[in-house]
Amino acid sequence: MLVERTVFLSCSPQKCFAEVQTPRLMLHIARPLVRFAPIEPKVLPERWEQKEYLVSVRIFGLLPMGRQWVNISGRDRSNEVGRFHMELRDNGRGTLMSKWDHLITIQASGQGCSYSDRVEVQAGLLTPLVWAFAWFFYRHRQRRWEHLVANGFAYGQP
Repeated sequence: MLVERTVFLSCSPQKCFAEVQTPRLMLHIARPLVRFAPIEPKVLPERWEQKEYLVSVRIFGLLPMGRQWVNISGRDRSNEVGRFHMELRDNGRGTLMSKWDHLITIQASGQGCSYSDRVEVQAGLLTPLVWAFAWFFYRHRQRRWEHLVANGFAYGQP
């Protein structure tokens, strides 16, 4: 099942993409709904590399939801479309789902950028529940994005 959502952010697409490439952003915008803790490697890098990372997942920091593989890749499609257009993909999977394929697309748009989340989930019989969680989670993430941009990328803000 698929969840798609786009939001306009009043920051440069270059700044948006630079932030997307950091685990710090993922940890910040998922809070307080989801908490991730690195397992392998034991510490997440400053910037994502195109490889797999194993994390533990907790809902509200309390309810353990198992492990998740975060499988990072990306590509620059700017030359194809004639303007800034970057993609970052987490083609992951986890304890509860066989597929969590998340594509982030950032494009130049007016005085800022459009930021899109597209996630396809598969979790067997649990797919409708995982999809409903993803639907809510990506709305939460984008609200956190908007707040972060409005506060000048001050990560210390709740």
